[in-house]
Amino acid sequence: MLFDPTQPWEPWTPQAGWNGKISWTFGGSSTSDHYQRNPPDVLNAERLGAGFMVAASSLNTHGQNNNDVVSSETVMMLKERIIEQYGEIRYVIGDGCSGGSILQHMLANAYPGLIDGIQPSCSYADSRTTGLESVDCSLFLRYFRNTSPHLWPIETQRGAATGHPSESTCIAWVDVFAFDQTANPSNGCGGSASEPWVYHADTNPEGERCTSVDYAIAVWGRRDPDLWGPIEQQLGRGFGRNPYSNEGVQYGLHALISGEILPEQFVDLNEKIGGRDIDYNWIPQRTSGDRTASAIAYGTGRVNDASRLDRVPIIDLRGHDNEEIHTDVNSYIMRQRLLEANGHADNHVIFISQAPLVVLPSVAAEAFGLMDQWLANIEADTSNDPREVKVVRNKPAGAVDSCYIGTEKVTDQSKCRLLFPYFGTTRIAAGGPMVNDVMKCELKPLNRLDYLPVTFTDEQWRRLQTAFPTGVCDFNRPPVNDRPSAEWVTFMDGLGVGRPLGPPPVATAIAPLPDLTVTSVTVSPTKLTGGDPLTFTAVISNIAAGAASNVAVRFLVDGTPLGADQVIGDLAGGASRTLTAQWAGTAQNGPHTVEVRVDPANRIAELNEANNTRTKTFAIQGGKIQ
Repeated sequence: MLFDPTQPWEPWTPQAGWNGKISWTFGGSSTSDHYQRNPPDVLNAERLGAGFMVAASSLNTHGQNNNDVVSSETVMMLKERIIEQYGEIRYVIGDGCSGGSILQHMLANAYPGLIDGIQPSCSYADSRTTGLESVDCSLFLRYFRNTSPHLWPIETQRGAATGHPSESTCIAWVDVFAFDQTANPSNGCGGSASEPWVYHADTNPEGERCTSVDYAIAVWGRRDPDLWGPIEQQLGRGFGRNPYSNEGVQYGLHALISGEILPEQFVDLNEKIGGRDIDYNWIPQRTSGDRTASAIAYGTGRVNDASRLDRVPIIDLRGHDNEEIHTDVNSYIMRQRLLEANGHADNHVIFISQAPLVVLPSVAAEAFGLMDQWLANIEADTSNDPREVKVVRNKPAGAVDSCYIGTEKVTDQSKCRLLFPYFGTTRIAAGGPMVNDVMKCELKPLNRLDYLPVTFTDEQWRRLQTAFPTGVCDFNRPPVNDRPSAEWVTFMDGLGVGRPLGPPPVATAIAPLPDLTVTSVTVSPTKLTGGDPLTFTAVISNIAAGAASNVAVRFLVDGTPLGADQVIGDLAGGASRTLTAQWAGTAQNGPHTVEVRVDPANRIAELNEANNTRTKTFAIQGGKIQ
């Protein structure tokens, strides 16, 4: 933010250069990084010039920390620091591409209130369901290239089987970005796989596993003993629970029914594509997935069900692209989740432009201005209506689904759909729902009638039954262990044990504190005759607003108390009391010190504990007080 170093800045009197708003940058990519990295750049001239604070943390970069729970806590703690140092925050606008979009969607839904409005670009709904496709693609490419390339010479058929126009999306997932490797325990944890501390099944089984679930072991917990393999049995502990499953998934089902691929291609693909084991080795059978991990994925919000995203304005910025991993369908997956969770998606706006990956700068600037206006409108809405009602009611007129042809804004959605089509994913192409949220499906027996008008030979049908010994996905039933997600989940009770924190604490007024002090100390008389004692007079004051009760005062001469402490009783804010004490000092010639202490036992909480004592020095010489 803009800061004048020549002027003071207190949180209750912030400088005029900050408007109380924050633009929060969430970084992209995805890595279970075990290294300290730099945060994203915060020197955004446009945002700073508009009075915004720009905030970022390395732990809010998905390519450095793909544990969204830690990322959420990072936002919470950094916001607390900002409030303590700089003042009250009006609202926070999130932005970021790819992995940065995942963090925005996840934080806003799982920990509502951390971010007030989000602008995901090149977006995905969450890590877990997005990760299904990256692992699926590793299996597809292995099959296309090494197992049955003779059956798949036509690229459009390979693409149709994966849910895309071509296999280029899978190539990008695996060969370009290698994001399937987040499931590989020996991927190097953001560094080199040759590091001596990195897990390797043969040479270092006790090493650090680099998968995203092992990285977030507090969230997922360890596999139960009945699932342990030989290495886990040797170690006496399970590896991180992995929710990935492709058991029963009929890859290429839509392409089969539509006639884009042949029955023999469909059968061969599904009997030979295989799966991955816990160490990411290819296995000929399908991966059944961890049922407990599925329960954690849904119940703790690691699969984003969008059930609380209606509380935030969302402007999704999509650079049109159906050839690499950031495919257009992902914006519409989130749209469908909002519809199913909340009955509407009126808070969800999609801006799509021709430039791949990210929108044109002019489109991004327009979206940011609309988001700022949207949140300011909500801020000004003082009604008692729920947040989600205010979000829809205060939506700016320009915040509507739009596509951009060059710089021309088009709101005719039939034209936009024609110009900017979207396709599917590996799981949608396998018959899965548009919400794309099935980690592990319930199963049903194979039935020839389900494939009509496609028919199989008896030999092909036998092979399909062998390929799916436990049945195929029944997408008419909810996923395995599907359940509503909880909000504000903590994992402090143990590995893989999440529970909601419950209602937020309610602020209560704190009574003002007193501030006790000794205003003055005097000694009298100035001359002693006979056996006269000296009299010490002290004025005790409460210089703050809060009242004090049972105020004790102690007089001391040369460190020795003059009898018991005197108790004033109550002393209201701004009030003073005068106390006296006597000392027979006629025979004690020489220098002396009288000390008066208020609240000597320090039993009363005060604004300032350092001003409770006052001293005065005097001397007695021949009956005179000097």
